[in-house]
Amino acid sequence: MPARRQGNTNTESVDNYLKAILALGGSEQRRVSSSALAVRLGVAPASVTNMLQKLATSPSPLVEYERHRGVLLSTAGKRRALEVLRHHRLIETFLYEVLDYPLEEVHEEAERLEHFISERFEERIAAKLGNPGFDPHGHCIPAMDGKMPRLASVPLTDIPVQGTFTVDSISDQNTPLLKRLKAHSITPGARLEVTKGSAGGFVLRTGPASKTLHLSRELAAAIRVRSVL
Repeated sequence: MPARRQGNTNTESVDNYLKAILALGGSEQRRVSSSALAVRLGVAPASVTNMLQKLATSPSPLVEYERHRGVLLSTAGKRRALEVLRHHRLIETFLYEVLDYPLEEVHEEAERLEHFISERFEERIAAKLGNPGFDPHGHCIPAMDGKMPRLASVPLTDIPVQGTFTVDSISDQNTPLLKRLKAHSITPGARLEVTKGSAGGFVLRTGPASKTLHLSRELAAAIRVRSVL
């Protein structure tokens, strides 16, 4: 990946927009609405529109934006978003595995640090960790060239039938939920027994002797699972 400019407030804001578009667009990189970005970033819709216009009209456009049709990352924008995402997930892994940070704390620390590390520091972290492919939440870490494998998992809310599944990853966006899941031993790699609950929710447990956890459909969407082979 090419060298990055060192962080300032404007660069941090741009990076956060690009990461949000990458996350909301999914593996197919669908168009992302301004309203979805506003919710994800916690900013006013008018601020989103202004930023997207700036990103689309810069000398090297980072997005393709059409009002009322949403936004896509340009090739340059996607490359930059993946680079920042690599920094973020490597830092999370370093904090968790080397510095013994609790799982629910690594995301916010990585958010602060991801904009400022050099490429040399990134390479040293990756080498120290043995060039990991996944972060502590189970998310893929982009390779140096930006490549990422296709997801083989699905959101818990998309499973066709109840049964036993393996937890693939857990969203890092909800700290209280991470704490609840950890208290029930629901972490990446755990085997999960799933039954449908009331009002469209889910009942989860990691074994016959474990306590059950009831999650609403909205919260269950934060967990991605794959079938037990």
